[in-house]
Amino acid sequence: MITLNATYVKNLGDFIAGYSRRDLDSERMDIKDGVSGDRYLNAALVTSLESESDDPHVAPLHRSLKSRHLQMIAIGGIIGPGLLVGSGNALHLAGPAGILISFSLVGIIVFFVMQSLGELATLIPVTGSFTEYAERFVDPSLAFALGWAYWYLWVTVLVNEYNAVSIVILYWTDVVPQWAWILVFWVLFLAISTLGVLAFGEIEFWLSLIKILSITVFFILAIIITAGGIGGKPIGFKYWDSPGAFADGINGVANTFVIAGTLYAGTEMVGITAGETANPHRSVPLAIRQVFYRIVVFYVGMMFFIGILIPYDEPQLLAAGSRTAASPLTISLSKAGLAPAASLINALIVLAVISSGNSSLYVSSRTMVFLARSGKAPRILARTNRRGVPWAALIFSNLIACIAFLSIGSGAGTVYSALITLSGVATFIVWGTIELVHIRFRQALRAQGQSVDTLPFKAAFYPYGTYAALVANIFLIFFQGYTAFLYPFSSSNFVINYILLPVFVIMLLLWKLIKRTKFVKASDMDIWTGRREIEDETDSIHGKTGNNLVRRVKNIVVG
Repeated sequence: MITLNATYVKNLGDFIAGYSRRDLDSERMDIKDGVSGDRYLNAALVTSLESESDDPHVAPLHRSLKSRHLQMIAIGGIIGPGLLVGSGNALHLAGPAGILISFSLVGIIVFFVMQSLGELATLIPVTGSFTEYAERFVDPSLAFALGWAYWYLWVTVLVNEYNAVSIVILYWTDVVPQWAWILVFWVLFLAISTLGVLAFGEIEFWLSLIKILSITVFFILAIIITAGGIGGKPIGFKYWDSPGAFADGINGVANTFVIAGTLYAGTEMVGITAGETANPHRSVPLAIRQVFYRIVVFYVGMMFFIGILIPYDEPQLLAAGSRTAASPLTISLSKAGLAPAASLINALIVLAVISSGNSSLYVSSRTMVFLARSGKAPRILARTNRRGVPWAALIFSNLIACIAFLSIGSGAGTVYSALITLSGVATFIVWGTIELVHIRFRQALRAQGQSVDTLPFKAAFYPYGTYAALVANIFLIFFQGYTAFLYPFSSSNFVINYILLPVFVIMLLLWKLIKRTKFVKASDMDIWTGRREIEDETDSIHGKTGNNLVRRVKNIVVG
């Protein structure tokens, strides 16, 4: 390793800090063997790149998130209307056994994706996350296409949240028009996001905790209802016999893969938040290890219980007048005779929308900041204020989310639905790319003579799990829409399921041709920029040591 005295480190760090990130990326600062044999600077030196800057275009985002924030953001951001309402559509399409199969298989993929991302984000915690990794480890053109696709994915999720919360509010009162409620929450989300990352983390922590506790209560009620303690008669697995365990055989399972991918989307949010985490060497591995299990429990558990409580041909899943009425939670509790269920579920959905809406705006803005700072988007979108808030990217992303108003008009509603559906396959593209950059990162370690034993977190089951997840994501990208080819051929479904693929490839090729980018060789990959020194962090929850059972349970539940 490089052995330098403190004065040299400081002087060289100040020298490097004078460069902008974009200039350094182009020049690479390829310091070679003359000092001590290492190809690049020591990680402790490279952290000087992120020193405070007066230029709002390159000023770093603040690193205020703690371990508990990171874990709750990762799980809370994806427990939204998709799980509370969209799971009913999945049940109708595949049946109780079908959704268990599709969500379990996608959950296994999520495990390996999270392991790969954990290895990268723990070592190189940057806000650009896997989009930046794609630029440094594969090709800048891949980062361009991936970054814009990922930004679009989260903007459409945000649009969906605006539409959902406005409809839910109308369940209680129709005095205020729908467009007005969209505008109210548009301002609310933007206001929360501009408070700073620590305020955002605290709000998200408590909202996520409420959602987790509410779903846990639902699971308990589901067990009681199934046993006959509520509703008068035991249900058991009677709906698995009639109408059956599968709604449409393998076709039903295939149709729900994209739903599962969409609902699981957000697990990779850990990589984005790592760049604003105080101690990623400690927080990211904890989040990776615990968040996956919580997500599988809540998602697979939800599919299991609604499959027991509701038949897949339940009329309310098909002909509900509103999205709220179509929530399987509302239907199951109402069928059991719990009259206040609808209002309670409405309140939970509102909290879920606020939480996931905040997360959507957070991720989309941070992705845009990377694109702007790396020259792949207008530079003005990279600006931050003194609190480290990327206000320009926040406003831009929220303005584009105004396509939510299209859902109000009768004719424009079709356009709105298409825009939302088109983003579904983007999840599998993102996950597949994470596995690709992980494979390339390991190749760079070998080419540059670095040992994997020095990594603060190593992905489990590498290389088998990583390669298997890459192949699985590529397979699902094409398999998820195969029902469009069944007789009669559906041209509209074909376009919706596959149009993002040629768009993604065209964006990649255009950027490659315009910028004349080159595939990055393993020996030339920058595997040093963005590393931080291992810090001694005292977290309000994890900072205590010991084997106290209550504390250990608390760590698992709230991080």
